Order: sequence, then structure tokens, then C-alpha cells
Amino acid sequence: MTRHIIRILLFIISFQQVSFAQGSYTPKIEPCACAFKADSSLKTRCAYLIVPENRSKPKGKTIKLPFIYVESGNPHKQKDPVLYTSGGPGASSLSSVRFAHYRQLIKNRDYIAFEQRGTTYAKPCLSCDGISEAVKNAYRKNLPLDSSIAREAKNCRKKLIADGNDLSAYNTIENAADIEDLRRALKIDSINLIGISYSGGLMLTVLRNYPQHIRSVILDSALPGFVNYEEDALFSINQSFNKVFGNCERDSTNNPLYAHLKQRFQDYFSSIDNKAFTLRYLEKGSADSISIKYRRSDMLDFLVDKLTSNAELKNVPYLVTQLIAGNQKKYMTAYFDNIFNAGKSNTLGMRYSMYCSEQIYFADQHLIDKQNEVFPYLAGYRFNDVNHPICNCWNVKPVSSIAKTPVYSNTPALLSTGDTDPYCPAFYNDVIHHYMPNSQRVLFTDKTHGPALNSRAGDVLIAQFLDHPYQPVQVDGKKITTW
Repeated sequence: MTRHIIRILLFIISFQQVSFAQGSYTPKIEPCACAFKADSSLKTRCAYLIVPENRSKPKGKTIKLPFIYVESGNPHKQKDPVLYTSGGPGASSLSSVRFAHYRQLIKNRDYIAFEQRGTTYAKPCLSCDGISEAVKNAYRKNLPLDSSIAREAKNCRKKLIADGNDLSAYNTIENAADIEDLRRALKIDSINLIGISYSGGLMLTVLRNYPQHIRSVILDSALPGFVNYEEDALFSINQSFNKVFGNCERDSTNNPLYAHLKQRFQDYFSSIDNKAFTLRYLEKGSADSISIKYRRSDMLDFLVDKLTSNAELKNVPYLVTQLIAGNQKKYMTAYFDNIFNAGKSNTLGMRYSMYCSEQIYFADQHLIDKQNEVFPYLAGYRFNDVNHPICNCWNVKPVSSIAKTPVYSNTPALLSTGDTDPYCPAFYNDVIHHYMPNSQRVLFTDKTHGPALNSRAGDVLIAQFLDHPYQPVQVDGKKITTW
């Protein structure tokens, strides 16, 4: 009981500090050119939200966060718009307006795409352009990947600080305050929030810190802030593989290629341990090929990338059989094409700040390593591009421990995910639901990350929920379950 009271008091203190800081400045709106526009049938306006970089220093440096406001063409539209921001952390949110006219929700509500601080179109954008080149060079010269990235991360940090950026100010607490400031600046009395993956956790933080004007929240494959992702990442990935292998086992009487695929997968990937494989690779624009060393972690990364794609998920069993059979050249060439042809890592600085301050800082390295003993066939897999060594280099302040506690709320919420999601499993939604009694869960069968925002069925469910957030959504078909 005493511990519970202390948590409540800490929450009140934290909330008062946020409110006090926001009362000491006025967020401003400044028109700007549109990075993207919605269909010509919809009116689009674009602007920057101007707020302090660090709200504990309200008279200090300001930052500019672009947003795109898309107006519904319905003269009888509802007055509560929908605000969306993307996941990652580090992904841009603005391009989503290009598809606004396809969304059912635009028939009754305005739509706002809001760029998170530090991301692509924000000013500043926390660019770490040298990271992608460091990765390529590590493969070119067969250098240790982690130390190469950590060394370049240190260089990037030094440059960003020299440019006057406060890297500790790029976190979910400040991100949530940005969303509240945008609501205030636009004089919106009631708003609906949509988040995916990381931004699902962001929207929960908005709900915790600024609950008064939130009408509803929609969380698609949410990563709640109170979860220490690194400590159970391999459990989620293993569960995703097992879902795929379970489907194969049921179908293997008709297709013997997939018989006992789970055991074959586990046996093979356990047996290769840290064995090095060699690939002759011709980099685009080069005259001579190079010899690249790759290992189990690279092959797993290739497969997990397919596990997270709703378009590629069906191909995973076949790809597993090919890698096991040694037919790897074609697929690993495609894997390295993605690495060597990748654009600049222009938002990794923001990603490092977010992850290091609120995930890695709170994650127990002993528990992370313990997973390697439980899953020897996944041991050593680099399931995230942010880890303790990088965060030791990045050196930002941790967020308040309040950010690592569940969000208690009666606000209606729609919680969706795919049953094969290796990043944000249905278990996360179960935990969120436990503390939000007016939430309802939607599980998409044989789907992976972000199934609601990336499917027609999900789009219909979202619009239905927005119109009647306290009523159970109605589902047609056997591929979606609600409860």
C-alpha cells in the first residue's frame, strides 16, 4: 500500500512539473511549405509548431515541428480530429497524408499528421549520416560491427552537441508535451490519437500526462513505454517463428517441403553458432566484387525482416528451407543490397536519444543475455540497432521512472496487433488492456506488425471505433478476433 501511495505522489509531482513548464511559454504556429499534400479533393494546410527544445528551459532554444492538417470534406463532420504520428522511434509521419483520402475516418473527421521532434522534417533533424557508411565499411573490411557503429555514434553525438542540440531533450515525455502543445495551439477541445509501434507508447504517455482532452486512442502494434523490450525480444521473435512453423505443420501433409520445419530450423541455426559464411558481393557502382563475411545474426535479420512484413510473411517458410539447404547466395545478396543501397541514417540521433533514455537505461543486460541460453538458435541476434554499448557512447539522461509505469485510464481505446508480430506481440495489448477497462483488443490472424493501419479491414474497424468508441467493434470474417 505504501509503495502504491508513493507512486501516486510521484505521478502528481511529475504532472505538476509538466503543467508548470507548459504554463511558462506559449506554443506558436508558423506557416510553412508542405512536404506532402493530400489528394486534391481535400484541403491541406501545413505549418510548424514552435516549442522549447527543453521545457525545463522555456526561454532557451526553440525547435520547429511540422504538421499537416487535412480537412474532411464533410460539412457535417465531427469536431474532434484524429492526430497520427509514426513509430520507430525515428520514422517520419508526414507522408501518411498522401493516403488520407482512402481512409474511412476522413469522411467524418479532420486528420493531422504530426512530425516528432528530431525526425526527418523537423528542425533540427538529428542526423547521423555516418552510421550507414560505418556499417557498410565494417562489412567491406570484415570489422566488428558493434564497435564500428559505437565509434561513429560517438562522433555523431559530438557533432550534434557542437551544433547546439540538447540530446537529453529528445524523449517521449517531451514528445507527448509537443502533442499537447499542438492541441492547445490549434484550440482543439477534443482529440483522437492514433499511434503505431513506438508511437503507441507515445500516445499512452500523452494519455497519462494530458488526459483531459483525449476522446479516444487507437494503438496499432503498440510498444508500451513500461515494457523493457530488450529483456523479452527473443521470446517475441521465437513466438512469431513458432506461429509460422505451426501453420506449416498443419499443412505439411500436402507439402512435405515444410515437414518438421520448426525442428529443422532450430537444429540448423543452433549448429552454425558463430560460423562465418562468405559471399562475393558486387557493390553498386563498383567494378570489383568484395568478399563479405556474414553469420547467423545476419541470416536471422533477413528472416525477421520478412516476419515483420505483411506482404512477405507468407514467404518465410520457403526462405527458411532455402537457407537451411545452403541456397543462401541469392537471398543474402538481396539482404546486403538493402544495406549497401540504404539512404542516410538521418534520424538515428533521435532514435538513440529516445531508446537510450527510456529503454536501454532501464533494461537489465543480464536478462537480455539470459535469452541466449533459452534460445540457442537465436543467440547473438542483433534484434535492435540500439544497445548498451551505443548508449554508453550516447550518454543522455534517463527519463523519469514514471515513464516506466502502466497507464491507468477509462478512456476508450482500440488495441490491435497481428498474431505473428515479432516486435509487439498480443501480450503487450493484454497488459495495456489490464489497466484500461474501456479498451478492446483486435487480433489479426496470420498478420504481423501494423495490421490495422495497413489493411482495408483495419481501416473500417478504426472508423467504426471512432464513431462509437464505447461500443464493441463489429468484425466480418474469421481472420480477425475481438474481445
